[in-house]
Amino acid sequence: MITRILLLRCLGSFTILSLFVGSCSSGAPTPDALSPTPTGQDQMEPTVTAGPSPTIPPELAPPSPEPTFTPGPSATPLPTPEGQIGPLVYPPGVNSLTGLLAPDPTSLDRRPLAVKISNFPVCVRPQSGLSAADLVFEHLAEGGTTRFTAIFYGNNPGTVGSVRSARFLDLEIPAMYQSLLAFSGASVGVLALLDGADFRPFALSPEFGVRAPAFYRLPLEQTPCGIAGTPLLEHSLFANTRDLWAYAASQGINKRPALTGMTFNGQPPAGGQPGTLLTVPYSASYVTWIYDPNLGLYFRGQDGGSHVDANTKLTITAANVAVIFAPHVITDIREDSVGYNPTTGQGGNYSAQIQMWNTGPAILFRDGQAYQGTWTRFGRNDPLAIVFSADQYVPFRPGNTWFEVVPLDSAISTEGRNWNVKPTKLPRTPFGP
Repeated sequence: MITRILLLRCLGSFTILSLFVGSCSSGAPTPDALSPTPTGQDQMEPTVTAGPSPTIPPELAPPSPEPTFTPGPSATPLPTPEGQIGPLVYPPGVNSLTGLLAPDPTSLDRRPLAVKISNFPVCVRPQSGLSAADLVFEHLAEGGTTRFTAIFYGNNPGTVGSVRSARFLDLEIPAMYQSLLAFSGASVGVLALLDGADFRPFALSPEFGVRAPAFYRLPLEQTPCGIAGTPLLEHSLFANTRDLWAYAASQGINKRPALTGMTFNGQPPAGGQPGTLLTVPYSASYVTWIYDPNLGLYFRGQDGGSHVDANTKLTITAANVAVIFAPHVITDIREDSVGYNPTTGQGGNYSAQIQMWNTGPAILFRDGQAYQGTWTRFGRNDPLAIVFSADQYVPFRPGNTWFEVVPLDSAISTEGRNWNVKPTKLPRTPFGP
């Protein structure tokens, strides 16, 4: 049965904090490119064991290879605290973004790191580092494509990417998790908003003066797109989590924040419905999550195949998959020039403001069950929570979480244990289709 999602009423016991993000005039996108390293405080240079490609400037050569990341729960399960923890208090050594005991408690003495990672075109896959992220937000970009904001905290995978440009949603995520934000470029309007954001000191980007070794370009023939025979320069930029955190420390901004708001319990709550298969057919990215009862994890598929992490060569898994229904409002900020006519000013794809504040419908998938509830975020620095009611949280399973962000009026259909959430197609411009 197809059900049209409607915005749930606000929960009466909360005070709503209304947030407003203004729009800027449209402009051409800023290229995803690194400029020469400036003089001054940022003088970091990579250690290069082999000469860079003749076409790659020395300051953009990749650093020494990182050791291969060993995946977490799917390979070597970590101990889980008994009973429910959070949203305000967590046992010592527990990662408040996963509910798991950190393998190295000192890894929590830093700021979370959000990295903007490409998911289009197909040749950018496999991406590096996604399986090591504590949280991943997948959201619509332009033309039905999706992009990721991956948040790293307990793990340090080294290589992550390819790193791409930020979007409107990235004005919210760093505030929600008090994180650093690593990205490369943005449209003129979005970049101006990021430059004026309250978390601006934590924004790490070539445009803001952060360069090698934290960011570096691989020779095109070594990138996933180059290996696939589609050498695209904009998909050759990668980052190193070790060096991003080191740079943040050198600037005095890699301080551990007081992270609260997420609730975890190793035991699934009552009130769920069977949910072992979730499909999210974004128009240019067909996503599947399939539950494995032996591991208690959901395996990610995309466009008919397994979605693999280039670092581990293993399929990406999640302990939790949360579908977040939020208003998507097309702004007057132009993201690209596809079909753009400079004479008439018509055409191109425009940025969507994903209004992830206050409240909206949500579905949490964990332990083969689907829980329909409400996501809440009433404070600027509040992370997303999912609730059944004002005083009853829907706890996440301890482990990593992927958030599939879809328009508010996206449709749900179910057939037995299988769920389908079909994202509504967004208009290209604020002026119409």
